[in-house]
Amino acid sequence: MSNKVTSAPARHGALATISRVLPYLWPEEQAWVKRRVVFALVALVVARLVSVATPFLYKAAVDALAGEHRGDGWLLAFGAVGLTVAYGLARLGATAFSELRDAVFVRVGQRALRQLALETFTHIHRLSLRYHITRKTGGLSRIIERGVKGVDFLLRFMLFSIGPLIIELTLVAIIFAVVFDIWYALVVVVTIAIYVAFTFKVTEWRVQLRREMNDQDTDANQKAIDSLLNYETVKYFDADRREAARYDGAMARYERAAVKTGQSLSFLNAGQAFIITTGLVIVMVMAAMGVQAGKLTVGDFVMVNAYMIQITMPLNFLGTVYREIRQSLVDMGEMFGLLGQPAEITDKPGAPDLRVDGGTIEFADIHFGYDAARPILQGVNVTVSAGQTLAIVGPSGSGKSTIGRLLFRFYDVTGGAIRIDGQDLRDITQASLHAAIGVVPQDTVLFNDTVRYNIAYGRADASQAQIEAAARAARIHDFIQSLPEGYMTRVGERGLKLSGGEKQRVGIARTLLKNPPILLLDEATSALDTQTERDIQDSLRQMGRGRTVITIAHRLSTIADADRIIVLEDGRIIESGTHEELLALHGRYGAMWARQSAEEAESAA
Repeated sequence: MSNKVTSAPARHGALATISRVLPYLWPEEQAWVKRRVVFALVALVVARLVSVATPFLYKAAVDALAGEHRGDGWLLAFGAVGLTVAYGLARLGATAFSELRDAVFVRVGQRALRQLALETFTHIHRLSLRYHITRKTGGLSRIIERGVKGVDFLLRFMLFSIGPLIIELTLVAIIFAVVFDIWYALVVVVTIAIYVAFTFKVTEWRVQLRREMNDQDTDANQKAIDSLLNYETVKYFDADRREAARYDGAMARYERAAVKTGQSLSFLNAGQAFIITTGLVIVMVMAAMGVQAGKLTVGDFVMVNAYMIQITMPLNFLGTVYREIRQSLVDMGEMFGLLGQPAEITDKPGAPDLRVDGGTIEFADIHFGYDAARPILQGVNVTVSAGQTLAIVGPSGSGKSTIGRLLFRFYDVTGGAIRIDGQDLRDITQASLHAAIGVVPQDTVLFNDTVRYNIAYGRADASQAQIEAAARAARIHDFIQSLPEGYMTRVGERGLKLSGGEKQRVGIARTLLKNPPILLLDEATSALDTQTERDIQDSLRQMGRGRTVITIAHRLSTIADADRIIVLEDGRIIESGTHEELLALHGRYGAMWARQSAEEAESAA
């Protein structure tokens, strides 16, 4: 399996994007969606037919007032007032059917939007840790936001703007050819053809400008979010002005792209207005000459004007719709490119759930590297018996945390195998594996919600009594009770309202609530002060009883009572044994122990 994963989503082509959207309009096994789409299309056609018939009533009313008629004298029987009322009712009917169409279709559009948003959200969580390490959160959020909005726009306007416009333009051209002569229809067709060609050509150019503007917008947003997430670091280095300059530089590039986009829009609008006005004037001049020659009535002249005005409005709208559709296709193409990003770690077809009988973990000759040219683990062999504690120590970069990531199957080993009670992690479902392992990381990150929500994240269906029991076991219940709102106190973004020790205890509480048979403690106390670390160590020891525990440690004093300790260096086990056995070797572990003991004695002094 290739380890190469790109963080930037590929762009989908327009046709590929449209083909991805169409199933949401006509989903299998959901008849109610199909019924709504058909009903909306019927309402659309009726609205267009009524709209095209309306100018005939307007013409008849004018002829009745002028005392003229030519081939449609039967309409004069309704009288000028009756025809005017009929004209008003026809306009109202066209609007009513259009609104009915929208009201029926809105549920289809919102359902598609919701499904795609959920599909994207779920897919992002399915992607590997490798992808999430390299992604840019701000840029990713913008891609999703723009893509989901584009879906609703595309469904609505491709179906209810482009379709009706084509129907209406076709009917008007036919009416002009039949009621007047072929030259009227020819002028209309040529005007529309030139208008559409100009609109499409200029819009294609504008799409490139808009894409550049979007890229700059994404970059500026990413820089802003990145800076805000690292607020404390910015303050530590007095980098406010540096961050502001960095953000302003990104916004300056966005400004230049936005100015080009705005100016190109003015050019497009002016060109469209010139083309459509020229066509309107030509047809009106032809109609005026016909009236002067006695071939047409004043009502005919008014009807020609009404039709031209009637098609001018949607044509003007066509420019906007086409621009937005193209932009929606760009935005959605980015989102579908994201959906096309393959998940690096997947379950085998028909993979069974993990069965934990005792919790024996076996690392059998495992090899792994984040990059093929740079191996991290090189033939690690170790077995942790059920209910025992294995401690992993070693210098930075030796592969300690990598073992934890492989155990949780954030990555797959490139050689060898990891087994739990004899079951290869690659042969079981990820969900059952994750359910069996509780992790307490070095830095517990909390959701911007209540203390109760964060503890209950370990088990969503837990009762208040169970949550409080877990908090007591983690020795944080009394602290929570002292807060103004107790368990309903909000912890702030990433838990910043709590101290490091308090956050770590919340993390321990939610892991206790999860009650997993296997524990992974990834330097769970290394970021804490000595006293807090000692307090939390007691909680961790209590939590480890009766469970298989793997502890990745920096401070050796925290793992002296482990059943087995291995020392990693350059991805290999160089020493293995109990604390006493390793000290007796006077090797690498003994040197590390002596150095840390001296540092702690010096610090205490």
